[in-house]
Amino acid sequence: MSKPPSRLKRRRRRRSSRMAPVLLTIVLLAGLLYVGTRALFQEPEQKREEEPVIQTGQTEGDKAQNSGTESPEDLAIQEALRSHRERKEKFFTILVSGVDDGNGGSDTNILVAVDAANGYLYGASIPRDSKAVINGKNWKINAAYNIGGMELLAETISEQLGIPVDYTVLVDLRGFEALVDAIKGVDFYVPVDMDYDDPVQDLHIHFSKGLQHLYGADALKVVRFRHNNDGTGYGSEDVGRMKTQQDFLKTVAKQTLTLSNVDKIDDFVKIFQRHVETDLTLGNLAWLGAQMISMGSDSVNFSTLPSEWKSPYIYLDPEETLALVNQYLNPYVEDRVMEDLNIPGRG
Repeated sequence: MSKPPSRLKRRRRRRSSRMAPVLLTIVLLAGLLYVGTRALFQEPEQKREEEPVIQTGQTEGDKAQNSGTESPEDLAIQEALRSHRERKEKFFTILVSGVDDGNGGSDTNILVAVDAANGYLYGASIPRDSKAVINGKNWKINAAYNIGGMELLAETISEQLGIPVDYTVLVDLRGFEALVDAIKGVDFYVPVDMDYDDPVQDLHIHFSKGLQHLYGADALKVVRFRHNNDGTGYGSEDVGRMKTQQDFLKTVAKQTLTLSNVDKIDDFVKIFQRHVETDLTLGNLAWLGAQMISMGSDSVNFSTLPSEWKSPYIYLDPEETLALVNQYLNPYVEDRVMEDLNIPGRG
């Protein structure tokens, strides 16, 4: 997927303000929907829906079989490998990441599984402080984007979870705000009292627990919040924040996946085009949008990869992560096994 890490030029690491917005998954939900919806409302000859195509490539086992020199044992191994890599139909993985308004970090990363055959979309948040090994050194996983962009980030996540990342989507903060403003704000239940000030960033987050109608700027503050000035708040900082992000996503999905804002289709498409970078084609987006319309918001769910914090990293729980991968994220017919995963330990 990407160049070997040793050949990637390391970008200068800039100070991250740790905004960790929900970012693209919201634009993904709304952007895919409305790009797809626009296609559905065009004349038939103008529709251009294209199901994403997965390029699996030729494996070393395939090459060996073509040579005609393999032994029966080799053939058995090759067949087992092919079986282990057989893909489900209409199942795709999309890495959705949010960048910190030019500061170089991808503090929000969600691996989204789209199972169009069974009608569900599932997003697994990847904690930004998860331990990763890059170029032989220990890093927090969000550093992969700083070092090698979306390609290296996707490669790192794919290696840890033992499954491919088929496509990537990247969005900036302005896209988040623009989308929430375009849908005239969101009614959202703020889970805790929020009282935080950072004069350096000119960031001030002050909300009372309870139902609030949030426009773009305020919504961004809510999903950025980690703790109060006195240290209280979620009690779990990033984990609590990710849960708020997921809840916010579900709220937005319910509001946007009703086709009640059809008159704003062009606005959503412009937001998507202006603030999103992706290797999905417009035809892919139209196809995915049509699938999501048929799924409905009740088929959209989120969770966080199971993990435990021990400074300075978050460590994924291998067994629980494997179970989650097989239940929701695995694009292969066969279940993954522990040997497929490569989750760094505490050593």
